[in-house]
Amino acid sequence: MTSKSTIIRCAAAAAALMVAPALSACGESAGSAPAASGESDVLTFAAVPAEASASLGSDFEKIIALIEQETGKTVEFQNATDYAAVIEGQRAGKIDLASYGPFSYVIARDSGVPLEPLAAPTSDPDVAPAYSSLAYVREDSDITDLAAAKGRKVCFVDPASTSGYLVPTKGLLDVGLDAGDDVTPVMAGGHDASLLSLESGQCDIAFAHDTMLDTLEGRGQIQPGALRSVWESEKIPEDPIAVNTETVDAETVKKIDEALSTMANKPALVAAGICVSEAACELPEEIEWGYKPVDDSDYDPIREVCDATKAEACQS
Repeated sequence: MTSKSTIIRCAAAAAALMVAPALSACGESAGSAPAASGESDVLTFAAVPAEASASLGSDFEKIIALIEQETGKTVEFQNATDYAAVIEGQRAGKIDLASYGPFSYVIARDSGVPLEPLAAPTSDPDVAPAYSSLAYVREDSDITDLAAAKGRKVCFVDPASTSGYLVPTKGLLDVGLDAGDDVTPVMAGGHDASLLSLESGQCDIAFAHDTMLDTLEGRGQIQPGALRSVWESEKIPEDPIAVNTETVDAETVKKIDEALSTMANKPALVAAGICVSEAACELPEEIEWGYKPVDDSDYDPIREVCDATKAEACQS
């Protein structure tokens, strides 16, 4: 097993410097909210949107309803502006539950935040939770592969994004390019913003997760055929929902774990009366089925990317 010490505390700090950490939401900000407690009747749940969204709370509505039903506690949702805000919010004991990207989860866990991953999404109950990162260019671009990114402007998502930064960094290193020295990096702030910035000419190549382009085309924000893929990564472990084991008592952790592992899927949510039908059961980021259990070892491939590449974001 790879050493957890290779994942840095300063990765989160770097993210905090590049994008101002902030939480906005249905409740108080992370900077002003009282510290969570295992004895509290309120749980704070935070997530970072993959795209510009004012409705992220409603995206998690069914998951929140499930947790409330199974624990008897009230869940307050916090819409985070970046991964650093979630990491530092959980480190400070202000956030009880969070939906992380895989890399931001590893940064948090391996820098000492007391986290336990519980479940991650999949659209197929028979397939382990996984997705991929893609590199896109405009249809009229002369770029045909990652090697041609040398000397170009490259849109990334966030310094702590897995499919929007860490895995793309490995992809570039695999073709002999350094993400800091050989390209001009642009941090777009979201997967949608990365592709929209590419489409508008603000960068020459852009990275995003594997369903983002379909989403933007479906909404008419990008015309079909305007962008094309020139690279796809190997499979990446999916975004975990992780619990802060210092702010949530063991009995509640067990209830949340069981709920997410066995009931956070469309058929079970219908059976529980939380969704009226599977067709009308909306889950975050257009998940087609639901969540399956995960544990920390599922995220060792992220640690291995760090060990293999010695990427700056991973160095201690």
